[in-house]
Amino acid sequence: MMAKIDLKLLRNQAQKAIDLTKDLKELNDIFKRYLGKRGQLTQVLRSLEKLPETKRAKVGKEANELKSFLRIKCDQKAREIKEKIRKETAKTEWIDITRPGERPALGHLHPLSQVKNKTEEIFQLMGFSVVEGPEIENEWYNFDALNIPKDHPARDIWDTLWLKPEVRSPNSQRLLLRTHTSPVQIRYMEKNNPPLRIIVPGRVFRHEATDASHEINFYQIEGLMVDKKISVANFKAIIQHFFQQFFSTPGGEKSIGIRLRPGYFPFVEPGFEVDMICLACGGRGCSVCSQTGWLEMMGAGMVHPNVFKAAGLNPKNWQGFAFGMGLDRLAMMKHKINDIRLFYSGDLRFLNQF
Repeated sequence: MMAKIDLKLLRNQAQKAIDLTKDLKELNDIFKRYLGKRGQLTQVLRSLEKLPETKRAKVGKEANELKSFLRIKCDQKAREIKEKIRKETAKTEWIDITRPGERPALGHLHPLSQVKNKTEEIFQLMGFSVVEGPEIENEWYNFDALNIPKDHPARDIWDTLWLKPEVRSPNSQRLLLRTHTSPVQIRYMEKNNPPLRIIVPGRVFRHEATDASHEINFYQIEGLMVDKKISVANFKAIIQHFFQQFFSTPGGEKSIGIRLRPGYFPFVEPGFEVDMICLACGGRGCSVCSQTGWLEMMGAGMVHPNVFKAAGLNPKNWQGFAFGMGLDRLAMMKHKINDIRLFYSGDLRFLNQF
């Protein structure tokens, strides 16, 4: 009689607890309390062997019926709780698909990439092809072929980052991180016959102290034009047109004055520096241009005969000009930025302005 009473009591307690439960965790605790490995009903079932044989069958039947009943009640309650959660979630997370969405924040091109793309576009419209070359160069292409032989004092102009070879053979060329984009001139002329017009945008490296106007890594754009009758006048016209297009504004094209000053570069003869009139003061003189009214923008000149020879061309048949300028300098001038290090800082406050 006690076993029967206990089962009725267990049924009433368990059913009441199941009906009052609020969440799945609490329901799981109730299930364990009665039907788990150490649950109260489980203990009753395990104690059946201690009962007399006459009572064992009856109590066992009632205990198994209660076990099935509680499982069904727990399953029903679980479905009720899950349905309630679903409805509550649907209310709080309901989405009106007819409302316009919020536009996600999108990234944009780095200012140096924007300047590079603009520069390429202008020169391509003038018939120039965009060419690339390796950033790890050998001594021949970076110096020797450009009329800068070993022990030439001009090599000191470029603070070179030399690479230590794993294995050095007697005839192998020393490797380095290219100090300028000029080696691509040689590589291109070796494989392509004139006439030709190319620009070479790319990264270059110098072993020098970093400050507001110098970086160990920066970007250059090289230009080369070779034909039968190319002169300095052709160069000046092309560069002046480039500057006018590059520094033009939506309001119209700017008139940009340039001048050529004598300059020394081993791979050109004659060589010259190219100055552009200061856009900050219009040539009147200010702190940006050191009161001169002019800003140095690039080095250039007529290709040296020795460079043609190194590329396998006869300098008696061909002539042309070459130039090199910093993309960083162009970006600084266009956006009036006074520190080159800002381009490489990764500071979003700076980059988001472009």
